[in-house]
Amino acid sequence: MATSKNLENIADGFSEPKKRLLYYLKVMQHAGLEELAKAMKISRMAVHKHLALLQERGLVESLETTGHVGRPRKMYQLTSQSKTIFPKSYSAIATHALDFIERNMGKAAVEKVLRERQSELFDQYYKRLRNLEYDKKVKELAKIRDEEGYMAESKREPKNYGKHVLLEYNCPIIYIAENHWEACSTETELFEKLLGADIETTHRAAKGDLVCKFVIKERKEGHL
Repeated sequence: MATSKNLENIADGFSEPKKRLLYYLKVMQHAGLEELAKAMKISRMAVHKHLALLQERGLVESLETTGHVGRPRKMYQLTSQSKTIFPKSYSAIATHALDFIERNMGKAAVEKVLRERQSELFDQYYKRLRNLEYDKKVKELAKIRDEEGYMAESKREPKNYGKHVLLEYNCPIIYIAENHWEACSTETELFEKLLGADIETTHRAAKGDLVCKFVIKERKEGHL
């Protein structure tokens, strides 16, 4: 999943290996030297060198966990400071605009603005999903979201027909969502409408989770 398109907006000025390392830690959430070396296909020593420099910048931190045989094991994860280096769709300007609307026109006006935006997104997404079968719709939706900077992927539940999980490891609208929960609820409604599915949002980055997780269950009626 770590393509050049995924990496191009991450931490401009960093070398390509460091961008890849930041990307893998974002997706893996925490990992040891061996896992990172395997994912990046470079030596443990090279990974350690990159990690040391990223730790100096305050973007990565280490912690010790207890392994299967009781021995402490060093793991690495991103710090809270690191979220500023991943792509953002709207930045602070949109947040200030919504704050202004809420102060002057109330919460209902904020929700109206966000619903109008989701209506625009529906039209864009629908063009790519309308002729696809259900399973391919979910996969294509994940692809669209990945292209938009959400670092997304979908997984099908092998033992549960019609059930998928959509994972988004990055939230480009996190600053909006932290202050305006309507951004999250209208997003879920958008996915339900596009897929003709029932969706349960079990994890949200705006609530402090490391990933946004959508559990998607196909409906038998109401398909696009």
